[in-house]
Amino acid sequence: MPRRGLIFQARTRWLLVGLALLFSLMLFMYLLECAPQTDSNGSLPGVVVENLGKEYYQALLQEQEEHYQTRATSLKRQIAQLKQELQEMSDKLKLLQEKKSPRINGMGYQGTKEQASNDLLEFLHSQIDKAEVSIGAKLPSEYGVIPFESFTSMKVFQLEMGLTRHPEEKPVRKDKRDELVEVIEAGLEVINNPDEEDGQDDDDEGIGERPLYNENDFIEGYYRTERDKGTQYELFYKKTDVMEYRHVTLFRPFGPLMKVKSETIDISRSVINIIVPLSGRTEAFAQFMQNFRDVCIHQDKRIHLTVVYFGQDGLSEVRSILESVARETNFHNYTLVSLNEEFNRGRGLDMGARAWEKGEVLMFFCDVDIYFTAEFLNSCRLNAEPGKKVFYPVVFSLYNPAIVYANQDVPPPVEQQLVHKKDSGFWRDFGFGMTCQYRTDFLTVGKMDLHKCFCKFW
Repeated sequence: MPRRGLIFQARTRWLLVGLALLFSLMLFMYLLECAPQTDSNGSLPGVVVENLGKEYYQALLQEQEEHYQTRATSLKRQIAQLKQELQEMSDKLKLLQEKKSPRINGMGYQGTKEQASNDLLEFLHSQIDKAEVSIGAKLPSEYGVIPFESFTSMKVFQLEMGLTRHPEEKPVRKDKRDELVEVIEAGLEVINNPDEEDGQDDDDEGIGERPLYNENDFIEGYYRTERDKGTQYELFYKKTDVMEYRHVTLFRPFGPLMKVKSETIDISRSVINIIVPLSGRTEAFAQFMQNFRDVCIHQDKRIHLTVVYFGQDGLSEVRSILESVARETNFHNYTLVSLNEEFNRGRGLDMGARAWEKGEVLMFFCDVDIYFTAEFLNSCRLNAEPGKKVFYPVVFSLYNPAIVYANQDVPPPVEQQLVHKKDSGFWRDFGFGMTCQYRTDFLTVGKMDLHKCFCKFW
């Protein structure tokens, strides 16, 4: 039995081997039968495959090119059809417009153009009417006011500095330079070529006698952008030998510049009552009076000073400083109001405003540590208007000089510290303590309501 089993297993192996050989032979014959026919030139099989590959890809490229040409032809035909349909729709629309507004004396087409121009002009004027350039806007709080940025012919005082911009710098971007140059030239065009509505009397003053303004007469300007309406520009020009300013208001409603207002402002008789609430700080007050002497007494000469002092400690020193300045400069336009109570800035401003008994006056609410110039006082006069406008200057707050000038043995004099640099200070745009406004507005409306109704300037 074991011998028969071994013989059976051997036969099975030979049978499997035979089947495998038979299958291999059939597969070989199939491959020979189905293989591609070769040329009779006796070339190598590898060369034949290479030649067939080039022909195949050339045929494929030609097929793709024909497909793209057919597609391009189809697209061109569709574009031509769309242009034709658009032209037909335009012709139908023109016919409808002509039916609605029939021709008058054969000037129908010109009337259509004039109507389009009038519609555009009406839209631009509607943008001006919506903006705050014409009328005030009631705001939820003082922080809803869009501030103005100030500029001169050489510099821009910018509120948002970021990481690269500085509080005072020349306009670096070409579009900003071109914008400001265009605005200044447009203001000059309005002044030198006034309309009838500007109130220029050509009969009394001929065109040849009217002074012509140029770029050197531009003093300062303010601009701000309402993102949904446009940009407002307030421009001021002045000749060196007169105290009259020419004020031009322009508006760009995301289109060409448009004139809103042009007027002449005479500030020669405008007196400012500077109101300073104070308690202690006699050294700071002495420094304040030094600047007051140089700017207000020697240069401006149209200032009244009201000091509202709280408490008794230091009152005699403050009175002595005022009397000393009065003797040395023959200046007696000041008032010292003494209140024997705790310091309250709002009450001090209210008492200072009520201490004035000569009727209407422009007031400047000031702190003892504020440094201002004669040019600022003129800006105060130009930008405040009774019943319409209040001027809130954005103050540049200086850092601690002991830190800024730590690498120097002694900090420089105060006059040399008063520079608009990124390392020396920042614009305090969140403060509304300094303001120029008329007495009747302050007493009638109240401080908080004024914050809501009027605009903030530089």
